[in-house]
Parts: sequence; C-alpha cells; structure tokens
Amino acid sequence: DSFNDVYIAYELMNTDLHQIIRSNQALSEEHCQYFLYQILRGLKYIHSANVLHRDLKPSNLLLNANCDLKICDFGLARVTSETDFMTEYVVTRWYRAPELLLNSSDYTAAIDVWSVGCIFMELMDRKPLFPGRDHVHQLRLLLEFIGTPSEITS
Repeated sequence: DSFNDVYIAYELMNTDLHQIIRSNQALSEEHCQYFLYQILRGLKYIHSANVLHRDLKPSNLLLNANCDLKICDFGLARVTSETDFMTEYVVTRWYRAPELLLNSSDYTAAIDVWSVGCIFMELMDRKPLFPGRDHVHQLRLLLEFIGTPSEITS
C-alpha cells in the first residue's frame, strides 16, 4: 500500500488578528502588549532557525479564545543564506519594508520586524499605518511618514 494524501491537523484557532482589528471588540493596552509579545516571541523562534517569514500581516496571525496567537501561512517563507538570491516581491504591500519597495534582493530578517511594527501600529490605531493603493503610493506614504533618506547611509 502507498499513501496518496497527507493530512495535517492543527489546533483550532477561532479567528485572526485582521478580524479582531476590524471588529468593534474592545482591545485593552494589555491585549495589544500580549499580542505583540507573542508575535515577537514567535518571530524570534522563526529567525533563530534562519527562516524569514516574508508575509507577516494581521490575517496571518491566528488567535483563539484565550488570546493565544500563532503565526501561520509560511507559503513565502524561506531559509536565509548569504549565497542565495532572494526574491524582491514578497510581503503584502501595506507591511512591506522600504528595502523591498525599492526592489532590493539583499534583505534580512529586518523585513519581518518592519512588518511587526506596521501590525502593532494597526492594532493600536485600528487602521493600517501605510495603506498604499499601489507600489508608488505605498512608497510615497512611507516617505511622508519617515522622511527622505540622506545620501549617507550606515
């Protein structure tokens, strides 16, 4: 006999962070801190395995009734390697780091950290930080917020 199908059973998660942000459900500062803590703890684990998630966004953060948070959708994730070429077009636009908007293929785990910052602000304000309509608008929103970089970079 041979196996033709593989089934994976996951823990039941009731919703995702996107649904919570869009709802009228009250979120205390403690909720926001706990969600951020869990995201960063999960990201630390992922990055310690030399993996970049590359698509962190509220809909990829699952929640259960106990406010336990799980990172999901590793479809764009990949192992980091100094010798490998990295795809530029990753991460959902609103959560995309500046280096990705500038089409750099030389990026690090910092792209995931940028996404977490955008998610945290969205969690606090209940609206996206950089809701760009397209690539150019996204870059314009970002530059209006953080300013134009100087010629000297470190």
